[in-house]
Amino acid sequence: MACPGSGKTQRDNEVNITIEDQSKINTFARHNARLQDLKIEMQKKKKELQNLEDAADELLMIDEEDSLIPYMIGEVFVRLSTDEATSMLDRSKADLDAEIAGIEAKCDEHKQILSNLKIQLYAKFGNNINLEADEEA
Repeated sequence: MACPGSGKTQRDNEVNITIEDQSKINTFARHNARLQDLKIEMQKKKKELQNLEDAADELLMIDEEDSLIPYMIGEVFVRLSTDEATSMLDRSKADLDAEIAGIEAKCDEHKQILSNLKIQLYAKFGNNINLEADEEA
């Protein structure tokens, strides 16, 4: 048996979506996807930076000053002195630090845009829309 008035409740929960609303939802989805891509890229860069720091620590443990260290440039290993290898590692670490800072700035921009869109979309749709990221491990 149908419950009288149940149709009215269902209509109250329905919200008309305008083209502008759909555009905001699509923009949210694009920025959210880009933010996730940037987070993955940042994790890779941080791992690469950690590897460079580990290599620099290993160079400090080398006793012989005149030994040649294999240093990978592109796909080729080049033999460098300890000082040259340390200098190259320092430059690579500085470059990676700059890249990570740039990625963090982009992440902050996307987070700000997402925050503004969340406010607008939740104001219109309330609980009828889910904009929260699923935290899956």
